[in-house]
Amino acid sequence: MDNELVIVLDFGGQYNQLIARRVRECNVYCEVHPYTLGIEKIKEMKPKGIIFTGGPDSVYGEKSPRCGKEVLELGIPVLGICYGAQLMAYLLGGQVKTAPVSEFGKTEVKIDISSDLFHNVSTDIIAWMSHTDYIAEVPEGFRICASTPVCPVAAMEYKEKRFYATQFHPEVMHTQEGTKILSNFVYNVCGCNGSWKMSSFVEDAIKSLREKAGKGKVLCALSGGVDSSVAAVLLSKAVGKQLTCVFADHGLLRKNEGDEVEAVFGPEGPYDLNFIRVNCQERFYEKLKGITEPEQKRRIIGEEFIRVFEEEAKKIGAVDFLVQGTIYPDVIESGLGKSAVIKSHHNVGGLPDCVDFKEIIEPLRMLFKDEVRKAGIELGIPENLVFRQPFPGPGLGIRIIGEVTAEKCHIVQEADAIYREEIAKAGLDRDLGQYFAALTNMRSVGVMGDGRTYDYAVVLRAVNTSDFMTAEPARIPWEVLEKAASRIVNEVKGVNRVLYDCTGKPPATIEFE
Repeated sequence: MDNELVIVLDFGGQYNQLIARRVRECNVYCEVHPYTLGIEKIKEMKPKGIIFTGGPDSVYGEKSPRCGKEVLELGIPVLGICYGAQLMAYLLGGQVKTAPVSEFGKTEVKIDISSDLFHNVSTDIIAWMSHTDYIAEVPEGFRICASTPVCPVAAMEYKEKRFYATQFHPEVMHTQEGTKILSNFVYNVCGCNGSWKMSSFVEDAIKSLREKAGKGKVLCALSGGVDSSVAAVLLSKAVGKQLTCVFADHGLLRKNEGDEVEAVFGPEGPYDLNFIRVNCQERFYEKLKGITEPEQKRRIIGEEFIRVFEEEAKKIGAVDFLVQGTIYPDVIESGLGKSAVIKSHHNVGGLPDCVDFKEIIEPLRMLFKDEVRKAGIELGIPENLVFRQPFPGPGLGIRIIGEVTAEKCHIVQEADAIYREEIAKAGLDRDLGQYFAALTNMRSVGVMGDGRTYDYAVVLRAVNTSDFMTAEPARIPWEVLEKAASRIVNEVKGVNRVLYDCTGKPPATIEFE
């Protein structure tokens, strides 16, 4: 990587990758690494700046994650955020204590704009707080440059040593002018020039993948979704005919999606790929028979995916690498590292312990969904593919509450197709982050014509989001919901009730299970 670099040292918070994403938005390349990254490795990487993340621990805890003080003796600018701010204070001789009043959520912060960190930032902003400890006394040489009514050190700086710290989270969208604050750090403090673009990622990824694969055979697990499609084209440009894309049509896809995927990536499509479609619907239905617990469903689907790919790899002969379209929200929600497990993604936490491949390659692992789409555009993938609706790897297996059956899959496929059609007719399809229909496990009494029904309830969901780590429920016009609901109960056998999910993320996830 020839670009200037900012590294993020991860202390276990949920927003850690958001920091890297915001830095990249400033056209500065950024990577996330564990806090245990050795000092010699940091020197070797020659970062222009270092950012300490938040985390769930107390810095004075016996087993709390702490890097060595030597990180602060490299002469490299450092920004501490939340736990990272407290850690900086702790390592340099300040005092961190349990706060008399905890702060969570949106908080009014008074800013001293004479700080380089807050150049051109408003004197009063709303920022996102999430802490029960606080900096009670700043270390020698520091001065306070932001505060709240209950948090005297909302930010501090040691200008000469280029140390900065914020108790609030500038990386989350709820913090006003948060991106400007991070931009001030990378430009005003670190002296970056902003030369990194998504085109840089694509070029570097192709080069790196070509070197890694060598002359080995590569198998790509292609679902037809945005992530795996971008990964497939990226690998195709890197290794050409060494790549074979295997599409497992497991019966858990959207209506007609199997044929649509084959039309794009198959022999009649625009890409010069080796393409294999495996029709394995009954195999997956049988594995999921009687299973109702969502994590178990994810694990079963994840393992069966791998087994299908292993079988196809043996037919091809001597496949060295398996490629997956894993992206960062998959990783962090699966609880890798210190973060809490939210849900095991089929291609991360759902993987079996033993797989018959030399290595699994995940070229998009450090990207958010919107960054994946930018990479897709850079690769020349048509916009209708790049901006298609996201679809989870476990498919309808996690959009059906309870046991998954062929009958239930048909119900949700039909309902989802109607909903997506009405959203598109209303011209809302490009404005929404994600929208879909799911099938509940609830049956209720209804009346159709002169007869009583006892059928399923379908739930419609739509959210606005850019990074898929947080999301707001979309305010779909009533007439659109009414039309979709009317069509679903009239056209889809087995459904007599339609609900709309108006829950954000958090507390919910975007998907239904």
